[in-house]
Amino acid sequence: MRRFDACLIALATLIGGGCSTVEKLNPFGSSGPTVKPNELVSFQPTADVKSVWQASVGSAGSYSFSPAIVGESIYAAARDGALMRFDGGRQVWRVSAGQAISGGVGSDGKLVVVGTPKGEVLAFDAANGRELWKVRVSSEVLSAPTVADGLVVVRSGDARIFGFDATDGKRRWVYQRSTPALSLRTSVGVMLAGKFTLAGFPGGKLVAIANNNGAAVWEVTVALPKGSTELERVADVTSIPAVSGSTICAAAFQGRVACFESSSGNTLWSRDMSSSVGVDMDNRHVYVTDDKGAVHALDRNSGASVWKQDKLALRSVSRPLALGNLVAVADYQGYVHFLRREDGAFAARQATDGSAVRADPKAWGNGLLIQTANGSLHAIESR
Repeated sequence: MRRFDACLIALATLIGGGCSTVEKLNPFGSSGPTVKPNELVSFQPTADVKSVWQASVGSAGSYSFSPAIVGESIYAAARDGALMRFDGGRQVWRVSAGQAISGGVGSDGKLVVVGTPKGEVLAFDAANGRELWKVRVSSEVLSAPTVADGLVVVRSGDARIFGFDATDGKRRWVYQRSTPALSLRTSVGVMLAGKFTLAGFPGGKLVAIANNNGAAVWEVTVALPKGSTELERVADVTSIPAVSGSTICAAAFQGRVACFESSSGNTLWSRDMSSSVGVDMDNRHVYVTDDKGAVHALDRNSGASVWKQDKLALRSVSRPLALGNLVAVADYQGYVHFLRREDGAFAARQATDGSAVRADPKAWGNGLLIQTANGSLHAIESR
């Protein structure tokens, strides 16, 4: 599965310290699929998609890298420390961070921020790539920082959320909460939504954090841990939520999909469904990729099933991305699949470089942008 490598972080009293590989939770680990994924099906395309441009960034190694999109500019990074900016597919600058990078890129168009395996947060000038400041958090940074309104928000691998001043890197606040004894090692980041930062946590919790002081505004339960063993009770929110208008929707691994009112956190609806990669939504549907690789469309108002596309089973399918009349997902072989919003039927398919797409596809212009594990950026237009 994307986003986590089945290395479970546990208290020393439970596992004896460190991490333990549990293939039950990760059929697409480094050893390869334990069950053969579905073969690609043939279909008659009904949508027009094309590759607009592509560029080489550098390998992601074992990490999950996502680019930052600000207007016409795209900022991307690679495991070896390469950091670069593209405008319209043309490389504007490329610099080296001087050390390994372990997550995606965050930017507001003025500042470009990345994190490292050593827990360092590095900020660069978006205009020319010059390093501006450097700070340290409590553990490795596995996800892309977020940057907006003079604030840089960084999630560390121990599930702490840090808020830094974008000007000089001075720490404004840190948010932390208790977590279960057993949780998934994940590259999930946070989402800035107006005056709040939204963050999912182990144990099935979603929290809205005030950007001005780091205090929790509300906390909701996406899923409750169930089962008699610690493994069965893992119910982590391992993906960012989807926000549209006054509605927030989120999913939990071995848990549920649920939607809430953004102002109060009151539950609108929920239903049992396990997802480690998350949801997206438009004005009619909530789209979910479950842990078997099936893509679902649920009624946005009630959560009722609208359609299910299960012909991508066990292909390590990404979080869905709603694109007008289409819904896009990517898989472990770098294919991007476009489904019809109305019924989930295949509308188009685009190949990339053959390597996995671990990070969420991102909306870009009239299409999307993806970064593969082998380090290529692909801008794909859909009609």
